[in-house]
Amino acid sequence: MKIPGPLRDARFVARPNRFLTVVDIDGKHVKSHLPDPGRLKELLVPGAQLKVRPRDSQSSQRRTSWTTLLVKKGRNWVSIDSTLPNRFVESLLVNGELSIFDLYTLVRREVTVGRHRFDFLLKKNGKPYYLEVKSVTFVEKSICMFPDAVTERGAKHALALANMVKSGVKAGILFVCQRSDAKLFRPMWDRDRKFSEALVTAEKTGVDINVITAKVTPSSITYNNQIPYDLTPF
Repeated sequence: MKIPGPLRDARFVARPNRFLTVVDIDGKHVKSHLPDPGRLKELLVPGAQLKVRPRDSQSSQRRTSWTTLLVKKGRNWVSIDSTLPNRFVESLLVNGELSIFDLYTLVRREVTVGRHRFDFLLKKNGKPYYLEVKSVTFVEKSICMFPDAVTERGAKHALALANMVKSGVKAGILFVCQRSDAKLFRPMWDRDRKFSEALVTAEKTGVDINVITAKVTPSSITYNNQIPYDLTPF
């Protein structure tokens, strides 16, 4: 899937709050929107190489003129746009490029069940399947982990899906690692134990857990591979 441009080179300077970065573009410090509320401390280090996109006319009400989308980590580009995985997964589903769900049909995005809203409603053999997508950016020693910041919403989603499965509905959580250097997934127990425990409960109840990695470049994001997971506390 193509990443819309044009993108400009920049360097990371500071992060005043969760959704704002200060970046250096051609020697000038400017404010840039950050569409990822995670900690990202291992990625957003002073001087880190970035790709930013200028604000389009449809976003004229936004205060910042730029959006911070990619950061270079070693030889790899990492997407720090938490909205990208949903668009990416939708593209994979529509084009039949995600073998995990090759027998499923995409019905619609953002479906509400009770007090919860899930990312996708799929169907298989006429039966509904609810899918929640989570964006992963943290990787250490080839292990990708989620979440890197406490996510009460994520824990509620996992438990809600578990309850739905108990009632006879099929459901799953798909973790999308927005980088290609991960070989195993684990929940980040020391950062958010409540979510980690909720994920274990969901899996034991029958919620499908799948993890994929993506190859990211300044122009595109493509499916890389599916990797295993380990939910054991550590």
